[in-house]
Amino acid sequence: MTGDSIDLFGDKACPEAPGRVVPVLVPMPADKAYSYRVPDGMAIQPGSIVQVPLGPRQVAGVVWDTTDGPAVDPKKLKSITQVFDCPPLSQDMRAFLDWVAAYTLSPPGLVARMALRVPAAFDPEPMVEGLRLTDRRPDRMTPARTRVVETAADGLFWTRSGLAHAAGVSTSVVEGLRSQGVFETAFMPPPPVVAAPDADYAVTELEEIQREAADTLIASAAQKTFSVSLIDGVTGSGKTEVYFEAIAETLRQGRQVLILLPEIALTAAFLDRFEKRFGAKPAEWHSDLAPRTREKVWRQVTEGGVRVVAGARSALFLPFEDLGLIIVDEEHDPAYKQEDRVFYNARDMAVVRARLGDFPVVLVSATPSVESRVNGEVGRYRPIHLRTRFGAAAMPDLGLIDMRRHPPERGGFLSPVLLSAIGKAVEKGEQALLFLNRRGYAPLTLCRVCGHRFQCPNCSSWLVEHRFRNQIQCHHCGYAERTPEACPECGTFDHLVACGPGVERIAEEVDRHFPQARTIVLSSDLMGVKRLRLELEAIAKGEADIVVGTQLVAKGHNFPMMTCVGIVDADIGLANGDPRAAERTFQLLSQVTGRAGRTGLKSRGLLQTYQPQHPVMQAIVSGDAEAFYEREIGERERAVLPPFGRLASVIVSADTRTDAETHARGLRQAAPQVSGITVLGPAEAALAVVRGRHRFRLLVHGRRNSDMQAFMRAMIAAGPKVRGSVSVQLDIDPQSFL
Repeated sequence: MTGDSIDLFGDKACPEAPGRVVPVLVPMPADKAYSYRVPDGMAIQPGSIVQVPLGPRQVAGVVWDTTDGPAVDPKKLKSITQVFDCPPLSQDMRAFLDWVAAYTLSPPGLVARMALRVPAAFDPEPMVEGLRLTDRRPDRMTPARTRVVETAADGLFWTRSGLAHAAGVSTSVVEGLRSQGVFETAFMPPPPVVAAPDADYAVTELEEIQREAADTLIASAAQKTFSVSLIDGVTGSGKTEVYFEAIAETLRQGRQVLILLPEIALTAAFLDRFEKRFGAKPAEWHSDLAPRTREKVWRQVTEGGVRVVAGARSALFLPFEDLGLIIVDEEHDPAYKQEDRVFYNARDMAVVRARLGDFPVVLVSATPSVESRVNGEVGRYRPIHLRTRFGAAAMPDLGLIDMRRHPPERGGFLSPVLLSAIGKAVEKGEQALLFLNRRGYAPLTLCRVCGHRFQCPNCSSWLVEHRFRNQIQCHHCGYAERTPEACPECGTFDHLVACGPGVERIAEEVDRHFPQARTIVLSSDLMGVKRLRLELEAIAKGEADIVVGTQLVAKGHNFPMMTCVGIVDADIGLANGDPRAAERTFQLLSQVTGRAGRTGLKSRGLLQTYQPQHPVMQAIVSGDAEAFYEREIGERERAVLPPFGRLASVIVSADTRTDAETHARGLRQAAPQVSGITVLGPAEAALAVVRGRHRFRLLVHGRRNSDMQAFMRAMIAAGPKVRGSVSVQLDIDPQSFL
């Protein structure tokens, strides 16, 4: 086989002539499509999903577009085995996959794999056997039979179990009527995975400022052309209700909608809000879905049966039949960045997909990313500002607790000022939230006698104590062991000490001060998705007094009784060299404090800090987000950092430190000399060892107009060949610098 192919027909399906050769992109790390022969009489078109032989296996692939190259003798090629009875990938979708591959420097086959990840859905769903009432009636009518006949009198098709349940009888009653000819058997299409949403089911009454914003989005959706709108609104300002109106307009056009959410598995409250507005929930798409549900959603999306999908970043690669709008909620969230195999930012790729498909995209955030703010200021995006909260709700009163002046008691981490505020909220029957972005009980355990620190054997990181599970665990590779009773270095018992707090330790301190309060700890370490959803629902219903949580609590949840929010360690995100540290800290703390006072109750937000004069802290408590963005944008511009410059990262890893460093130095020496582009490094990564592999990093910095992809391709091509255990990962527009 070869990557070359010869001429291919247009997008209309037609029988192939003998000896026709077409390119097929297979879902593997292939740099280009392979050529296959089309058997006589097989009808295919660009985008057709087919089965082809690949070595000893049969794999699914996509018939790709024409590529120029020398003619190939069809007799030397393997033939396509099967064409699946499945809608082909559209030209827009194929162009999108090509664009993502070229931009991220990823093998096109791996990118295509993200669109073909549900092979069981390539064949049509089986028809469902149904029953419909005839004119015949049974010899003897009973109350149960009468209920069944009356229930089925609408003339619609029913499944046996569905009819029995609706009539309140057993399936044997239904089967008896069928055997007497009262019902005829027929096959009907499988039921939709979700009901169809109604654009006019329950229209929300918006205030004037929300109505103006909604009208802008409705007009954008009605134009059916590419545009990017940025809704920049404070927490609780009605952003969701506003973009719901754009969704309604798109549904009226008969088109599909994609809503991207950073943590779809945790957003049951969003699904409920959607159902209240549109009378039905959207289809979900995320890694926690059952395989059969994923198959149904994928198939019904491609056929147009599913009108709205709410999903995690991978939903961007669903092959919609007629996508007409993308919403990117919490567009600033780092969860939109994928850092595995194909490195991409779903927010940026959503804009690309909308441009290629010529339809609008809406970005939404209370704390937009600096990149999006700049794009709004220069006119690339249409900014829509919502500066006040919806209804009677007011923003919380924010204050700083200087931990140098109001330190906690010995062995504690909560200032008396914060404890007093929590106590007042609980006394009034309201809720308090304590936020600390550290999982577990303590980030480090050491021996008080010999100083031994418990480190992961596979990574250059400390083992985090999880006291609720009696484990110490690595958060990078998953290594875990039971919490030891004695120091493995010196053998001393009862001298191991936990250093620093995690959410479990804060919860322990809360229980000590408020033993009668109902306390819930929210952390992904402690529960699965279903349990988390139940806990969030319980908090919203007021079934908890004090909530201690990690960044899970900052994801747009609505807690009506939450009036006190305390940030345990507001400085935690500022203590590293990440150029986005200030921005991320501002976003995270603003989102967390925004959980308070969303229903009109007077509320407070208190931030414990040792740096009260830091610009981030001052911006949050003053409510002057504009001053923060102005300062941050100015610093980025002076440093020629994104969005005024471009970054790319190269991560070289290997089984030995020498191999990783040698290969990284070889890449640095092979880098072309290009004006405006600088290569920094190689240097050992901040996490020097992960999962037993040693890591070195190169950082490539260029001006905004630099052709970063061409530079990276040239450097990789001229650099040393990848051999042995060496692996090279390329990350365009990196978000992490670990």
